[in-house]
Amino acid sequence: MTQRDPGRLMQIGMGFWPAKTLLSAVELGVFTALSGKSLTARELQHELGLHPRGVADLLDTLVALDMLARDGDGEAARYRNTEETAHFLDRNSSTYMGGFLEMANTRLYRFWGDLTEALKTGKPQNEMKHGGAGMFEELYRDPERLEQFMRAMAGISLANFETFADKFDFAPYKTMCDVGGATGQLSIFVARRHPHMKCTTCDLPAVVPIAQKTIEAHGLSDRITASSVDIFSEPLPKADVITMGMILHDWNLEKKMQLIQSAYDALPSGGAFAVIENLIDDERRKNTFGLMMSLNMLIEFGDAFDFTGRDFDGWCRKIGFRRTEVIPLRGPASAAVAYK
Repeated sequence: MTQRDPGRLMQIGMGFWPAKTLLSAVELGVFTALSGKSLTARELQHELGLHPRGVADLLDTLVALDMLARDGDGEAARYRNTEETAHFLDRNSSTYMGGFLEMANTRLYRFWGDLTEALKTGKPQNEMKHGGAGMFEELYRDPERLEQFMRAMAGISLANFETFADKFDFAPYKTMCDVGGATGQLSIFVARRHPHMKCTTCDLPAVVPIAQKTIEAHGLSDRITASSVDIFSEPLPKADVITMGMILHDWNLEKKMQLIQSAYDALPSGGAFAVIENLIDDERRKNTFGLMMSLNMLIEFGDAFDFTGRDFDGWCRKIGFRRTEVIPLRGPASAAVAYK
C-alpha cells in the first residue's frame, strides 16, 4: 500500500509563512540594506533597528528560501543579496518591483484573511468593509498611498510592458493611447523602441503630474503627452492603438463592455485594442496566478473578475472587432489584442 505524503498540502496551507517572511523583509528594507555589500546579523540588526531575538531566524529563513546568500556560519557569518533580490528588491535598483509587495503587505495580506467571508457574501473585504471608501477613492485622495500604488504597479508591470513593446508589431501604426497609463511607463517603452510612434498616456487628474515628471526624466516630452480622462464619462482619445494595462479586470462585465466599446469607438478601421492582464488560460487549469488574481478582484471589488482569452474574444466580437489574438508576455501575463 502506497503511503501518502501530506507535504504538498502542508506547504500550500502554510504558504503564509514564507509569504509574510518575504513581505516583512521588504518592509524592513533588508535587501536595500545589503545593496552592493554583505553584513553580519548584528550589523543588520543595528542598521534596521531590530530586536536581537528574531534576526538570525529571519536572515537564515531568507537563506533557506534562496532570498539571501550567506558566507560562513555563526556570529561571523555575512549575508548578501542573491542576483534575484539585488535586481528586484533593492530600492536602489531601477528594476525594483518591491512596491507591489509593499502594497501586498500593507493592504492585501490582511484583506485575504477574510477570503472565506468574500466567498460567502460576494462582497469586498477591503476598506469598504469597515465603512471606508472604495480602493480607488481611497487612493486618489491620499497622495502618499497613490504614489505607493503607482510604484507598485510600475514594479509588477515593468517586464510585461517592455516585452509587449518588443513583441507587438507597431509598424502599421503611428499613434498610441495608453488608458490608465499611471506613470507613463508603457508609453516610454513604446516610444523608445519605435521612434515613429507618438503616444498619449491618460489617467485621472491626480496622476497626470506624476506621469509628466517621469516622461520629462526620460527626455520624451516631445513624443509622449500626459492627459486626464474619466474613462466612464468621457470618450477616449483617438489613436491607432489603444492599450489598457491591468485595467479591464478591475470591473464587472457591464463596465468591461463599456470600456471595450469606448476603445472601439476611438480606433480607426484596422486599429488595435490591447489589454495586458494575467489572462487565465481558456481551460482554467494552469494559470494559478491569474485565477488567484481573480479572487483578489473579488476581495477588492466584489463583482470584478479576471478572464480568459476566449472571454475577451467573445466580448470584442460582440462589439464589432474582426479578430483577436493572445501574445504571451512574462510569467503569467499576456496581451489580448483585438483588431477593428
